[in-house]
This record gives sequence, C-alpha cells and structure tokens, in this order.
Amino acid sequence: MDLCAAYRIPHSQLMGAAGGRWTALDREKALAFAAYRRDVCEGCGTRPQEWDPDQGGDRHAYVSQTHRCPGCELIDMENEQVPQGAEGRGVKIGLLARPR
Repeated sequence: MDLCAAYRIPHSQLMGAAGGRWTALDREKALAFAAYRRDVCEGCGTRPQEWDPDQGGDRHAYVSQTHRCPGCELIDMENEQVPQGAEGRGVKIGLLARPR
C-alpha cells in the first residue's frame, strides 16, 4: 500500500489489473491503510495496540537497537555551526554526493 500511495494508483493496478480505475475494494483498502497509518507513531513507527496487552499486544513487544548513521552525524555536526538564534529561520542542512 505504501507503493500505491507513492504512485497514487489503486491496489488492483499495482497487482496487474488493467485500466487503473478505483474499485470499491481499492477504496476500502486505501481507507483502511490511511486509518492504520494515522495510528503509527511518527517517532518510533509502532502502534499503541502493539504495546497494550488488553488489545493483544505485549509491553515488551520491541527492544531498542542503536544505529549510527554517518550522514545524520554529519548533518548534526553542521547544525552545531549554525549561529545561535538562527535556528528555525529557514536553515536546512542536507547532504550532497561528492563528485567522484
């Protein structure tokens, strides 16, 4: 469904159906997927139900894992060079591939 959302196509077309028209089932799937995604935490990607034993979840459903991204580290280091008080004033730092 993520691909369907990205390409704005019905699920049936992704699965090979011709025509590209939205069927009732495509609409139901899209609405269910939207409801599912509304419930996902933007920070960690989990849903409250996954943690709640009363809803079939488990308080210990996940364990944390540390991951270091060199790109994010570089962005963080560059952010430290932004003058004090300039944060939030349109300053955005991204990565550009170095020419080879």
